[in-house]
Amino acid sequence: MTQKIARRSVPDSYKNIDGIPLFLKRIYSARGISSNAELSLSLKRLHNSDYLLGLEAAVKLLTDAIQHRHKIIIVGDFDCDGATSTALAMHALKAMGAVDCQYLVPNRFEFGYGLTPGIVELAASFKPDLIVTVDNGISSIEGAETAKKLGIKVLVTDHHLPGDQLPDVDAIVNPNQHGCQFQSKNAAGVGVIFYVLNHLRSVLREMSWFKTRGIQEPNMGHYLDLVALGTVADLVPLDRNNRILVEQGLQRIRAGRCRPGIKALLAQAQKKPGQIKASDMGFIVGPRLNAAGRLDDMSLGIECLLAEDDVQANQLANKLDQLNQERKTIEQEMKLDAEEYLKALDLSLGHEQSKWGLCLYEAHWHQGVIGILASRIKERCHRPVIAFAPEDTDPHSLKTILKGSARSIPGFHMRDALDLIAKRHPDILSKFGGHAMAAGMSIEKKHLDIFSEAFDRVVKETLCKDDLNVIFQSDGEMLSDDLTLDNVRLLENSGPWGQQFPEPSFDGIFNVVQVRILKDSHLKLVLSAPGETALFDAIQFNSPVITNGKVSVDNQKIRIVYRPNINEFRGRQSVQFMIDYIELAQDVSKGEHDVPVFS
Repeated sequence: MTQKIARRSVPDSYKNIDGIPLFLKRIYSARGISSNAELSLSLKRLHNSDYLLGLEAAVKLLTDAIQHRHKIIIVGDFDCDGATSTALAMHALKAMGAVDCQYLVPNRFEFGYGLTPGIVELAASFKPDLIVTVDNGISSIEGAETAKKLGIKVLVTDHHLPGDQLPDVDAIVNPNQHGCQFQSKNAAGVGVIFYVLNHLRSVLREMSWFKTRGIQEPNMGHYLDLVALGTVADLVPLDRNNRILVEQGLQRIRAGRCRPGIKALLAQAQKKPGQIKASDMGFIVGPRLNAAGRLDDMSLGIECLLAEDDVQANQLANKLDQLNQERKTIEQEMKLDAEEYLKALDLSLGHEQSKWGLCLYEAHWHQGVIGILASRIKERCHRPVIAFAPEDTDPHSLKTILKGSARSIPGFHMRDALDLIAKRHPDILSKFGGHAMAAGMSIEKKHLDIFSEAFDRVVKETLCKDDLNVIFQSDGEMLSDDLTLDNVRLLENSGPWGQQFPEPSFDGIFNVVQVRILKDSHLKLVLSAPGETALFDAIQFNSPVITNGKVSVDNQKIRIVYRPNINEFRGRQSVQFMIDYIELAQDVSKGEHDVPVFS
């Protein structure tokens, strides 16, 4: 694996954008923005829900259930998207007059993912009239059959890619189902249920439901903090529709108009709501919520989001933070195991036996943490990775079911790859589902070796050697005079930045003025641009240039790819570089750039 820097190409369309600095015009243009109109993130710009296939049938089910005081059970998922979707459905349905509404979240260790027959049978014990899935259900063929046999109506709301067969249910709303003309295929599960509930409110309003029942009509904007959190945490692409939802939710959080649970989770990280960015949803709030689903029961996270007062929210957020610390410890131990495994592999690109698609397994691994492990190894090796852990208590039995969590790299569609393997080897995969960049699956342990070979083969058929090289994308070079607090603040506020709408990053050559090592693995630098006196603090977490407590950049000239942000220390604000990549002195060269220096 090699690493290199590439500057993003900038179409001439940046010249059509007015009223903002040149560097920001070019950044937007490199991300597909070609006019000022596309910069508007007003709620009025959201895609029309009329194009959502199945929406009318879904709202009819919900309207009937509310009118006739039927029992509704929300079946969620055990990740952040599922938790926010569940909390949103509970909040909004009760606000619209649903008198008997509760939720169930499958415990991953008992029921597994989705609307399984087991979770349907558990739901049936509460005698529901309607089951509503959020962030799951599109692949729940057997669970849907069980519900039908029990006479329970089912509404599926999901965003995962469907298989060849859809569940036989009363209504499905999923922008990725065949025939759906909804313009944003990137909606998270929480975005899908938001659209359903928003349309439900409109139908109830037209029926004069709120007026005749004396119910205060809910403002759906009040729930956008949940939509923003679930959307960012689920790493769905931030197309314009998703950016609108996220930006509107962030504005409410910054203004202090968010759930007590979100405030409490931010407080655990000593983060002020007024200063949050989209990335804080993914790196601060999301992991704490996810920790409940990974190690315990996601009901703890959902209850935190449902909390009505600060005292209860703080108590639950504290428990979630403790679980997250435990998750970090487990993750670190598993990562050490994985690194030992990698040492024995041939990861070179010139050898036929080298591994391009990695399948990792240890009998003692925790199935709730394998997703994070797969992501960490993918980042290190830049290859598609699947991490497995045993589902059963006897991990050494060949009949043991292994749960797999997959993470991919650009150019390799993970769910499509699993579908191809399932067609080539019909008896290997028990079930699977997911997206292009992430997926989950179940296999019997006896099939692991065959599956690993089949996975590696599909990766090699799909990718070329250049795809396995890491390319650090840069928006060009910024002059020191442009790296001001005002400009960096403008960059931070010009998002939201995230998946497929990346946070701006720049590259440049700097002199190393001072070096420090923090906590044995983090590199802290003081840098200056050649020929200039301005100094900048910079930090690289888990820096690869640190070896045995020593660094190889002292008193050298380096080229870096970095993201500028604002660091606040003892009341003083300064520009700081978050370093993504360091090129050492002997490797630094001007090279050929297709993007000029910003000025």
